[in-house]
Amino acid sequence: MASPGPAPTGELLRIDPIELRFPFELKKQISCSMQLSNLSDDYIAFKVKTTSPKKYSVRPNTGVVLPRSTCDVVVTMQAQREVPSDMQCKDKFLVQSVVAPSGINVKDVTGEMFMKESGNKIEEMKLRVTYVAPPQPPSPVPEESEEGSPSRVESENGDGPAGGFTRALRERIEPQEKSLEAGALISKLTEEKNSAIQQNHKIRQELDMMRREVSKRRGGGFSFVIVIIVALIGIFLGYMMKS
Repeated sequence: MASPGPAPTGELLRIDPIELRFPFELKKQISCSMQLSNLSDDYIAFKVKTTSPKKYSVRPNTGVVLPRSTCDVVVTMQAQREVPSDMQCKDKFLVQSVVAPSGINVKDVTGEMFMKESGNKIEEMKLRVTYVAPPQPPSPVPEESEEGSPSRVESENGDGPAGGFTRALRERIEPQEKSLEAGALISKLTEEKNSAIQQNHKIRQELDMMRREVSKRRGGGFSFVIVIIVALIGIFLGYMMKS
């Protein structure tokens, strides 16, 4: 990724940017580019070197920039397995340029052209490398809290479509539930009443039988007091059943 900043202008080539910026990510190849501009009327041969040749690949690393034209060079950093300390990088690049014969081709560019011993005027420009943090994805839109959620408030207050449906359902179900409870209570009371009536009727029958027995056995030793006690017991039981 190229840094926008001013580009140094040499006598032979103008290089943009002066700093190679890589958005560092582990285990991922990252590329950035630089542009070489020839502002002269000469053919300019160039060569790109780096202090870490195993870490970077440069395409093309040598070439020719035609008069009044440009050439793009792509620098690719190989995938890294460790994060550098403090995200600092000491790697450097060197761009060498030299005036070449008119009409020269890329295949005619040799290493000897960039040797000072050859007597050629060689121009050199150093570029530094900077690691930058990758762009962060946009943060998701925070969801509304449950307390401020319109749907929840509407439902609880009975407003809105959801609340109206809930209220109508409640109004329809509650009377049915109350009616069922009342019916069950009435049925239970009716059963208890019928059972009490049957018990009272049974007790009356038993009292009648006892009275007849007493009447038969008066002459056999039963006292009038016993008859009164039995009658009182029957009346008491009948009263208890009615209550």
